[in-house]
Amino acid sequence: MTADPARVAQAWKLLADLGVTLADLQRSAQPPRPAFDAYLPQVLAAAGPGALRAYRSYWQRMATTWAGIPIDAVTAGDIQALRQRVTDRARVRRNSRNGRHAGELLVAAARAFYNQAIADGLIQAADSPAHRVAKPRRLPSTRRALTPDELTDINAVARTTGNDTILDALLLRLHTETACRRGGALGLRLQDLDAERGLLLLREKGGTVRWQPISLELAANLRRHAAVRGAILPTDSLLRYTNGNALTSRRYDQLWHRIGQHLPWVATHGITAHWLRHTTLTWVERHFGYGVARAYAGHTDTTGPATTTYIRADLQAVAAALAAMTGLPHPLAGPSGDVSGGVLHA
Repeated sequence: MTADPARVAQAWKLLADLGVTLADLQRSAQPPRPAFDAYLPQVLAAAGPGALRAYRSYWQRMATTWAGIPIDAVTAGDIQALRQRVTDRARVRRNSRNGRHAGELLVAAARAFYNQAIADGLIQAADSPAHRVAKPRRLPSTRRALTPDELTDINAVARTTGNDTILDALLLRLHTETACRRGGALGLRLQDLDAERGLLLLREKGGTVRWQPISLELAANLRRHAAVRGAILPTDSLLRYTNGNALTSRRYDQLWHRIGQHLPWVATHGITAHWLRHTTLTWVERHFGYGVARAYAGHTDTTGPATTTYIRADLQAVAAALAAMTGLPHPLAGPSGDVSGGVLHA
């Protein structure tokens, strides 16, 4: 049955007189949205390890703040107010920036929460309050490449202090050779090590997976470390404590805290394992160019200058850079000239 245009027009006029819009009608026809705290378990269940590590505390704070409030009733102003409170109360560290990073993470966490709500069909993308809140502009990082003397001092402390110098020395060598992130090292399994060819399979943020060349010396030490500490199954963790348990991120915190106690400048600058990544990639870029450094870092192709399409380096080029940096031959490197002054040259 076709609606009478005159009656439809009359109905629209009546709704207009009452101040009712089409959006109001659509909302009234939809079932009520879950409260923020009631929906949070679904968001946590769908989140990956990286998101949980970065956003869990912020999500829980939001759930406490907006307990009982439907997710479509939270406004952009609510999120801005919470961002400001988080920024004002951020823990003061030596390298802090007045809570700016905490405020940025709060907005990112809110956007991730509402992205899940959009994916579940609970709200429309245009209705997300989190995406109407601007993220604070990220400031340039204060990290830099360590000098050879600084790197030597850090390694010396790691190898002569603490209750597991073998593990600590292995960790520093691993991060310096591969420029991997902490998550990449913690995720290593026994089956990720190809000791004969000097390769490690790294799985890092964004779901990236790549084979990374390592020296045969490091490969042998990793294999020996895993065997001595009880790694048997292919899926067993490669890096382990003396009791056989898999390595956790707590070891990194303890390691750098201890190094900072012996080397005050480490604590002053807030140096962590990520500085080793900067150190290695800076050296590779200076001696082998941007394309090799990009491949060495495991960066995936993203929208950017068109020339990045033509300067991708292969595994052999990365192995050649590693061989030059360590002063040790690598089976995949092929003939290459030595570069004096490498990060790990003896």
